[in-house]
Amino acid sequence: MTDNKGFNRRDFMKSTVKTGVATGIASLGFPTIVPAHVLGKDAPSNKINIGAIGVGRISRDHDMAETLKYDHARIMAVCDVDSKRLAEGKQYVNDYYTKKTGKAYDGVTMYGDHQEMLLNKDIDAVLISTPDHSHAFLGIHAVEAGKDVYLQKPASLTIAEGRALSNAVHRNGKILQIGSQQRSSPQFRYAAELVRNGRIGELKEVYIGLPSDPGGEVEPEMPIPKTLNYDAWLGSTPYVYYTEKRVHPQNDYSRPGWLRCEQFGAGMITGWGTHHVDIAHWGMDTEYTGPIEVWGKADFPKSGLWNVHGSFTTYGKYANGVKMTISTELPNGVKFVGTEGWIFVTRGNYKASPNEPVVPNQKALSASNPKIIESVIGANEINLYRSDEHHGNWLDCITTRKQPITPVEVGHRGCSTCLIHHIAMRLPRPLQWDPLNERFINDDEANALLNRQHRFPYLVKGLS
Repeated sequence: MTDNKGFNRRDFMKSTVKTGVATGIASLGFPTIVPAHVLGKDAPSNKINIGAIGVGRISRDHDMAETLKYDHARIMAVCDVDSKRLAEGKQYVNDYYTKKTGKAYDGVTMYGDHQEMLLNKDIDAVLISTPDHSHAFLGIHAVEAGKDVYLQKPASLTIAEGRALSNAVHRNGKILQIGSQQRSSPQFRYAAELVRNGRIGELKEVYIGLPSDPGGEVEPEMPIPKTLNYDAWLGSTPYVYYTEKRVHPQNDYSRPGWLRCEQFGAGMITGWGTHHVDIAHWGMDTEYTGPIEVWGKADFPKSGLWNVHGSFTTYGKYANGVKMTISTELPNGVKFVGTEGWIFVTRGNYKASPNEPVVPNQKALSASNPKIIESVIGANEINLYRSDEHHGNWLDCITTRKQPITPVEVGHRGCSTCLIHHIAMRLPRPLQWDPLNERFINDDEANALLNRQHRFPYLVKGLS
């Protein structure tokens, strides 16, 4: 069955099942023949040539940092709309290769415009580590330019953008990994396997705890730094005056202010929620769907620059009868509750970047009965996709052309569920959701929030 947005769900599910089998076979060590178009005609030493779009905090701490570790990949280009960060990004990569090889290295090309970078035929794939509002816009441009993509979560700022992104990836046959790296941490996979194999009986409820962001003061208008292409940074969103705490710090790589502005991101509901909802969906076996009803409430700042949600509690009901609760009042992590016990899973001490709000020394995996997590998943049971490291899995899939552990449709569904909960924060009533057609049922006000106006010329392709 193909819906009216051009996505064939039955075929996609079949291909996903095949991917799991093929990935297992590949991991046994059979040799892989790499097509020339994968590595690029002139790729030195058959390396995967990579361009990094957005070289700020998360790229330096996580995306570029993790990708640089792999010898079969080479970051050959960097792109940023802030020329100061762009030059520092080039230096960051050159310094890494200089230290690694023991020889002076200067092999990184700088681009101030991502479209110019995408024209470079030597680049096989791109890392996209930019603010949330530009994810779908850049992801679609990249796959249409023939590049494979590692895209920082969340997949999009709106549900309509996420659908356009997923459709573009499948239309162009590219590999896109969503940066929900918790799937590549063993405790999350094992928790989902335990739930899927009935170790806590019939699953009834899922509880997701998230951090929250405080509001902020009104910030004065400031001169736009000469190094920043502010119009391009704003992209498809409306023009608003520049102030440093709306964008990113000019003198360091600490946490940027845009994370707390609804114009650029939905707040912790997607910033952390996409991680935990994705794991919840993995354990619930609902990766390609979403809730059928949502409701809840949230506190929002009444003034100030930073206006994303504060404390909140929202609820979702799924067609299989499972109820999901997402709240800032719960411990950070995912708790699965069944008829015969519960499992709680979280990151433990792992941080993707130094200033993430992770509870230190928190036990990564616990259960109502220790015997639950001492259980061994048998070969004849449900064994989920295994990945040792998220960026490495992406690079492997560029070579094998198999789907990565967090493919675009899975990432979109995790993100869209968070965005549905975000809409429920705004509208004080139960909302009925049709996950197949991705529309609210008989609710024009809610459906108006599925998309947003886009500023010319930064239009997201594929939107009606």
